[in-house]
Amino acid sequence: MKLRDVSWAHLLGIALALGAFACKGGGGSPDAIKIGEFASLTGNTATFGQSSHKGSVLAFEEVNQAGGLLGKKVELVSEDDQSKPEEARTAVLKLIRQDQVVAILGEVASSRSLAAAPEAQRAHVPMVSPASTNPQVTQVGDYVFRACFIDPVQGGTMARFAYADLGVRRAAVLVDVKNDYSVGLADFFVKTFQELGGQVVARESYSEGDIEFRAQLTKIRETDPQAIFVPGYYTEVGLIAQQARELGITVPLLGGDGWDSPVTLQIGKDAVNGAYFSNHYAADDPSQRVQGFIAKFRARWDGETPDAMAVLGYDAARMLADAIGRAGSTDPQKLRDALAATKGFPGVSGDITMDAERNARKPIVILKIDGGKVHFVKAQEP
Repeated sequence: MKLRDVSWAHLLGIALALGAFACKGGGGSPDAIKIGEFASLTGNTATFGQSSHKGSVLAFEEVNQAGGLLGKKVELVSEDDQSKPEEARTAVLKLIRQDQVVAILGEVASSRSLAAAPEAQRAHVPMVSPASTNPQVTQVGDYVFRACFIDPVQGGTMARFAYADLGVRRAAVLVDVKNDYSVGLADFFVKTFQELGGQVVARESYSEGDIEFRAQLTKIRETDPQAIFVPGYYTEVGLIAQQARELGITVPLLGGDGWDSPVTLQIGKDAVNGAYFSNHYAADDPSQRVQGFIAKFRARWDGETPDAMAVLGYDAARMLADAIGRAGSTDPQKLRDALAATKGFPGVSGDITMDAERNARKPIVILKIDGGKVHFVKAQEP
């Protein structure tokens, strides 16, 4: 992990997230299978990277406890991209050239996966994103995969939910124009909602890092929508909700998996009650698979309840380990082919099958925030 430009306060927090399993890179056992990881361990969306990292650490610890892969232990080499696309590319180049990893996990954010994926593709090193949902990510090349659904599924699901379940006919959209994830999700929501017969009465924009949204929300209020779709990250969603309520906007806010962080509730407080968002799993799902994972995660990480990024980090790591086992080799082409052949892999987030574009076909869930907690509403199969 790169320690440049990180304060000692940051380092203390990151140390717990990294744990003893992950290594800095450049050393390690010559007999180990090295898997690279680039993640936002610090920066604006640090909870994404820290959560996915914890899931990956748990996954490979389990693999090693069960005897490892191909007679060797697995070593996770982690790099912090500081929530910056340019650092993501640098991190992947280091993992490939210096650490000589056989495969790469990352990133959660689509913009950072898009910055780094071309390097993995050029080097023919398989890359598996836990949670980047923008369709363009796997379009980079045939060595790039993901363990999550894509934005057409997510945007379309929320549009259908708004139209059919909530009875919304007039919707507004507030989109982060600097974020590939947000723009893509908004486009697919709008397309599906209009195809259903709904009307998009306003489309306003902001940029990641903004803290003032009243001007856009005032314009939206004037169009009298029945719901507002906000496909952004947790870093802004809570503030948007607070300012919307201050302006007298009482209609439901809708979002995507970028909302999935305790920060949404911490900043949004009562303002996010009644909001809905799509996600990869629900912590209150009673299934043995989900509850068993939650118990293991809490035992490993001091009682912490995993969010969806932790689940996807775990699923991506286990899916990659399964592919290495089926390939019987870490040869790049054989590993790539094994990943592409993944069918019915039993992930915590649901059974995962790779389609022809290397996207995961799997279920999606809709959650509701109520009383300061997140609750399962419904699930939809692919």
